[in-house]
Amino acid sequence: QVQLVGSGGGLVQPGGSLRLSCAASGSFFSINVMGWYRQAPGKQRELVASINSDDSTHYADSVKGRFTVSRDNAKKMGTLQMNSLKPEDTAVYYCYAKIRKHAYRSWADDYWGQGTQVTVSS
Repeated sequence: QVQLVGSGGGLVQPGGSLRLSCAASGSFFSINVMGWYRQAPGKQRELVASINSDDSTHYADSVKGRFTVSRDNAKKMGTLQMNSLKPEDTAVYYCYAKIRKHAYRSWADDYWGQGTQVTVSS
């Protein structure tokens, strides 16, 4: 059974940094995409950053230049380094991945990790 486990997060002052990690476990063929969404109270869930299997990345405009997403295929992990954090970054962050379970399947399924709280406050 494929699972995603997210870690990191916490409370940090404005301007500070945090690192989120996401680890995939179980048996599967490949991770096509790994990334993070976030959801603030009263707001819709939004894509923060993602990284593809070719290491191409996508960032929300609000985090460009401050957040960096990376992946370690050997460890089946992804990392979101968040710098220069702002109070508006406060949200529950969810890691996700599009995972191709078998080589004979051309499609990938969506998996989600548990949410982790990030609070940016003085």
